[in-house]
Amino acid sequence: MDQIKIGKFIASCRKEQGMTQAVLAEKLGISDRAVSKWETGKTMPDSGIMLALCEFLKINVNELLSGERIMAESYDKRAEENLLAMKREMDEKNRQMLRIESLVTVPAVAAGLALTFVACLVAMPVWLRIALIAFALVMIFAVAFIAVGIEQKAGYYECQRCGHRYVPTYWQTNLAYHVGRTRYMKCPKCGKKSWQRKVLTKKD
Repeated sequence: MDQIKIGKFIASCRKEQGMTQAVLAEKLGISDRAVSKWETGKTMPDSGIMLALCEFLKINVNELLSGERIMAESYDKRAEENLLAMKREMDEKNRQMLRIESLVTVPAVAAGLALTFVACLVAMPVWLRIALIAFALVMIFAVAFIAVGIEQKAGYYECQRCGHRYVPTYWQTNLAYHVGRTRYMKCPKCGKKSWQRKVLTKKD
């Protein structure tokens, strides 16, 4: 989606309705700075307020995401294009989140193991050895909890029994046996447990 085009369209529709950025922001319960960012193409409106925004601008969501008025005969085609564009953007965000997980986890775990190794092999006072090992364990566990949160939100887990794809809760993800990003969990659809792999897209 072309954020610059969408931003200009929002500004144009706002002016057609005789509203300033401040007035539109007040109606939506947000800051006029947020409206300004939309109109300059820096950000997109959150999905939670898109319907209200479209109502105030007298347009539909498809037109908003297209950045222009849509004739009836081309409406279905543009709707499909917008859905595909949104899906691509969501998949890319999920990939970025999983990359961030790796970038955070690997160095932190490596540093924690290195500290533990040093504490065990290098001569030092007992209190310092205990402090280093404790610090390393706290760092590893803290990063692990953060990494699980990132992994849980990025994409879906696919049940190997029925193929259902879903997002489990944080604690379901955290407490499950796992090998890499594949976790042994109970499917909410078929109720059976299986090794469920991480996937980026939802098919059902």
